[in-house]
Amino acid sequence: MADEIVLYTHPMSRGRIVRWMLEEIGQPYRTEVLDYGTTMKAPAYRAINPMGKVPAITHGGTVVTESPAILAYLADAFPAAALAPRPGDKLRGPYYRWLFFAAGPLEAAAMDKALGVVVPEKMKGMAGYGSMADVLDTLESAVKDRPYLVGNTFTAADLYLGAHLGWGMQFGTIEKRAAFEIYYERLKARPAAIRASAIDDKLIAENPMPPGG
Repeated sequence: MADEIVLYTHPMSRGRIVRWMLEEIGQPYRTEVLDYGTTMKAPAYRAINPMGKVPAITHGGTVVTESPAILAYLADAFPAAALAPRPGDKLRGPYYRWLFFAAGPLEAAAMDKALGVVVPEKMKGMAGYGSMADVLDTLESAVKDRPYLVGNTFTAADLYLGAHLGWGMQFGTIEKRAAFEIYYERLKARPAAIRASAIDDKLIAENPMPPGG
């Protein structure tokens, strides 16, 4: 199929975020499950993503890597799903703001915490995100007492941020706050989120493979 969507993923990876997005857009797609250290590093897949990492998608002749880029691409490629403000809409600004805040400061701060990296006080200005407290306070102000990040509509920015908050609160890299828990509970109850999680959990059960690589 000329415009077939193919998801390259592993069920224990950020590919879960992209699968959720694919379930939200409601278009048919095919899944290629790759193994860490073997098929993920093989020449055939490196021709798609030279980094040898997942997720990636192909859509016809278009290749997209990096989870936030994939979400932004799919939201624009399938506007009927209404997962992003239309081009020209002023809400496009806050949509991009929070999508890339999650991809930048939040992910960097959470990864540093997971790795035990402590940024010296005098170097915090160079770290980009400043401090984890700054990041979390900023996010709390964005999600507290409102259903979604952009107006009253769920977007790809909510999906990406929600996935990170859920993972981080589960594994302890993001502090549990009432505003985060209320926000995430709303998102994970979406039918597409439930379907996507069930698909990946089934893949894990059928192919128990430890993450690595």
